[in-house]
Amino acid sequence: MEQTIRSIPRPLVKANQWVIVCSAVFTLISGFVWILAIPLAAGIIGLVFGSNPIMSFAKLFLKKHPSEYIPEDRDQQQFNQTIAVICLGLGLISFLLEWTTVGYIFTIMVGMAAFIAICGFCIGCFIHFQLNQYKYRRSIK
Repeated sequence: MEQTIRSIPRPLVKANQWVIVCSAVFTLISGFVWILAIPLAAGIIGLVFGSNPIMSFAKLFLKKHPSEYIPEDRDQQQFNQTIAVICLGLGLISFLLEWTTVGYIFTIMVGMAAFIAICGFCIGCFIHFQLNQYKYRRSIK
C-alpha cells in the first residue's frame, strides 16, 4: 500500500512568507498595525480549515502542476504557521493595548523568521526538530 505524502508546493509557502514579511515591514514603517490582521487571519483560517487563503490565491499563478514543485511537508508548515499566528496575534494585540515595545518585538520576530526562512533556514523547522529530538530522548529513558 502506497503512502501519500501530504505536501505544499514551495512557491505557495514562499508566497505566505512574503506576505508575513511585507506585512511586518509595512506595520513597522507606517504604524498601521491592522495590516498584521491579513496574515493573521489567513494563518488562522489555514490552521482551522486546512486551506490558507494566501496560498490558495498564489496557487492561481503557478506555471506548472503543483506536484512538479519542490514539496514542503504540510505538518511542518502547520507547526510553522502556528508559531507565526501566535507571534502575529501577540504583536497585533500588544499594539492595540499600546504595549508598543512588545508589539515591536513580536512583529520583528515573526518578520525576521519569515525572511530567514525565505533565505533558506527555517527557524520553525529547527524548533520542531529539536522538540522531536527531546521527545525521543525522553521516551528512551
